[in-house]
Amino acid sequence: MTGPTPRRRPPTTQQFVLGELRAAITSGELKPGAPVRQDSLAERLGVSRLPLREALKTLEAEGLVRHEAHRGYFVAELSLADLREVYRLREILEAEAVRQASARLDDAALAELDDAQLRVESAAAAEDVAAMTAANRRFHFALYELSDMPRLVRLIATLWDATDAYRALYYADTARREHVLTEHRAILRALRAGRSDDAVRLLDEHRGHAVDVLEHILGQD
Repeated sequence: MTGPTPRRRPPTTQQFVLGELRAAITSGELKPGAPVRQDSLAERLGVSRLPLREALKTLEAEGLVRHEAHRGYFVAELSLADLREVYRLREILEAEAVRQASARLDDAALAELDDAQLRVESAAAAEDVAAMTAANRRFHFALYELSDMPRLVRLIATLWDATDAYRALYYADTARREHVLTEHRAILRALRAGRSDDAVRLLDEHRGHAVDVLEHILGQD
């Protein structure tokens, strides 16, 4: 269940299993609605069922998997209405985070955003969906965390967790990956120029494009 980018094994078995499962979901190896077959996964990862069950409980709390009595675990799936609601809530909360963060942007913060964007670009060039998902999240949260509003950032993170399984669907296409890079660059230019309203607008367009694509994909399914 490892992708093109090698990952160093974390210090505990549970952390290792959790990372592997999360990567399988966010990379699209385990798709929304797919069953999580514990026996085969435990054998494949070389672990017992106990750390696997603990990892699944963590993912269930994050909203990435759901449990059905007598049936087991499944990768969480959203309806179109759920998806629209999550992205609408993100629009509201992230706009406030960006406006607050803009007042705290300095050279060090911009350098961190640039570094995060380089990681997104590198992952996109390598066609590594899992790495791009992680780098994309770091890019956005490097900005939101500058708001100095930790409760707000935690709420935004919860909404991101709810749609992690869908980012693999979006990033699966080369043209869409390139579109993400173009949008990120425009957001960075606006932030560097101190145009917070433009940055908010560009982020709205960034999310809106993702929603349009995902609605099309889910509608086809």
